[in-house]
Amino acid sequence: MLTILVANIKGGCGKTTLATHLAAASAASGLSTVLADVDRQHSSLGWLERRPDSAPRVVGVDWAKDITDIPRGYRRLVIDAPAALKTKQIEDLVKMADIVVLPVLPGAFDEQATQRFLGKLDELKAIAKNKKAVAVVGNRVRARTKAADRLDQFLGGIGHRVVARLRDSQIYADAAATGLSLFDMPGKRAAEQRADWDPLLACLDAV
Repeated sequence: MLTILVANIKGGCGKTTLATHLAAASAASGLSTVLADVDRQHSSLGWLERRPDSAPRVVGVDWAKDITDIPRGYRRLVIDAPAALKTKQIEDLVKMADIVVLPVLPGAFDEQATQRFLGKLDELKAIAKNKKAVAVVGNRVRARTKAADRLDQFLGGIGHRVVARLRDSQIYADAAATGLSLFDMPGKRAAEQRADWDPLLACLDAV
């Protein structure tokens, strides 16, 4: 089972959007998928409650209080981590994961928090010795803006691979409201946005 940890200590950077989309993408590709919600706000589990029966099935588990065992037979586990993780929580979740996906928004506060989180990750032996990968994702990026240019400068100096940049779009809010993802939605608009995810999905498949 491939375990994907979506994490950053900065709130509001898009962790749940990434986690739900990665779970939906896995399910849409035919992989049996579990989505573990570690956040007490239960945003991922709320998304699953809104998810229609016609969409590819994703199984949700509540890890807000305790990390429980995953039933055998599943191919993908996506972990939606909360903000403000303590050092011990980071260590425990990274130990479980095969890869850490780290979303970062344009903006000085997000960059500062992300830098601190990457510093904590780099202290872990599995990360420092490249035994576990970190995939950084620029999120809600608006092309040809000063914020996007600043984000590119920041990402160029963090020392970890930047695998994708996801454009800012209202379609993500529309999908979240109905328990769906870009990978469940028909039409040209969704297809154009899905193309942003291709490098990240290829990175995960290569783990």
